[in-house]
Amino acid sequence: MTIAIGIILMLHGLVHLWYVVLNQGLVEFRPEMGWTGRSWILTNFLGADITQPLATIFYSLAAISFVIAGIGLITSQNWTRLWIIVASSISAASILLFWDGSFKYLVEKGAIGFLLNAAFLISTIWLGWPKP
Repeated sequence: MTIAIGIILMLHGLVHLWYVVLNQGLVEFRPEMGWTGRSWILTNFLGADITQPLATIFYSLAAISFVIAGIGLITSQNWTRLWIIVASSISAASILLFWDGSFKYLVEKGAIGFLLNAAFLISTIWLGWPKP
């Protein structure tokens, strides 16, 4: 079971790279993909030229952190809990900060990922999972 959850953590992290691909324009954007490149809070304040690279950094950090957390879980490292908390926090912050404010295509914009992050945080912080 630990290996399966570790793989889920790593796969959840790799999903963040899709937003990096969209943000960098590596594939042609279509509205049904969800990512618009705009932030409901940051684009008007910082502009798109700063917001989009910032989104790339945040989503990349979330991806890397989840992969590290998954490896830590699979190999029973005592630092795993910290990495799950860090990865889930970065991911949740990314989803909230770089959401465009529209409820259209909410699943594609990370709603399920946000719920997964909440589940990881709750199980790690309040339930003390995984045991060191």
